[in-house]
Amino acid sequence: MKTLKLLALSLLMLCFTPAFAVDTPEDAIAIVNKGLAYVDAHGKDALIKEVNNKNPAFIKGNVYLALRSMDGTTIAHPVNPRAVGKNMVVFADADGKFYRKEIIDIAKTKGKGWVEYRYNNPETKELEKKATYFVRSGDMILEAGIYKGK
Repeated sequence: MKTLKLLALSLLMLCFTPAFAVDTPEDAIAIVNKGLAYVDAHGKDALIKEVNNKNPAFIKGNVYLALRSMDGTTIAHPVNPRAVGKNMVVFADADGKFYRKEIIDIAKTKGKGWVEYRYNNPETKELEKKATYFVRSGDMILEAGIYKGK
C-alpha cells in the first residue's frame, strides 16, 4: 500500500510543472528555429509583426524570440516593447560585458552561436547568468535567451 501511495504521488507530481521550471538550451534553439522557419515561409516583415504581437508560437515559458538588426537596433520584442527601435549595443551587462556587440560580431562572422552574460531575471528579481542563442538571417538576428541561475 505504501508503494502504491508513493507511486501515485510521483505520478501526480509529474502532472504539474512548477512555476520555477528551468528553461533549457533546447528551448532557446527551438524558438529560434521556429522563427527561421516562419521567416522562410512568410518573410521578415511578417515575423517582426508576429513577434511584436506576442504570438504564443514564439514564446515558451520565459524563453521568447527577439529580433535585432545587424546594427544592434531591436526590431521586435514580445516582452519589452519599449526596446523596439532602440540600439542598446553601448550598454553593458552587470559585469561590463558588451554582450549585444558580441552577439552581432559572432552573427557577422559565424552566423550563429551562444553568448553568456549576467542580467536581471524579471521572475526572481535577481542578477543571474543568462545565455542567448542566436542565428543571423539576412540583415537581422533572431535571439532567444535562457536564465541559468546565479
